[in-house]
Amino acid sequence: MGKPKVAFICVHNSCRSQIAEALGKHLAEDIFESYSAGTEIKPQINQDAVRLMKEIYSIDMEKTQRSKLLSDIPSVDIVITMGCNVNCPFLPCKYREDWGLEDPSGKSDEEFKTVINEIEQKIKLLAQRIKSNTIII
Repeated sequence: MGKPKVAFICVHNSCRSQIAEALGKHLAEDIFESYSAGTEIKPQINQDAVRLMKEIYSIDMEKTQRSKLLSDIPSVDIVITMGCNVNCPFLPCKYREDWGLEDPSGKSDEEFKTVINEIEQKIKLLAQRIKSNTIII
């Protein structure tokens, strides 16, 4: 079996899920494939997220990613919902968890950076759990 496919899901696929996809590719591409999607899309990725990801990690999400619908990504093994505060989108998978992250859209850079840091830590832990087979897929 190849690397597991992980989908980071939220409603608009414009901020938290995009950050998670980018950090998954940046920090754990040797462990899993990263995708993100939502039930709705925005015309562009959240510009604060784009700016801060460039500043912190030198990742240009606008060059490598776009807002996608659930139907735009392949079948996945693992679904991570971001913490939608509404009915989170459903996508078939072998394993699912919710990260319960606050949406930093429209908030200060410090609040954004806090969420980005939380996502980084959760990506690293997810990679560790997949590598050590504590997530069974």
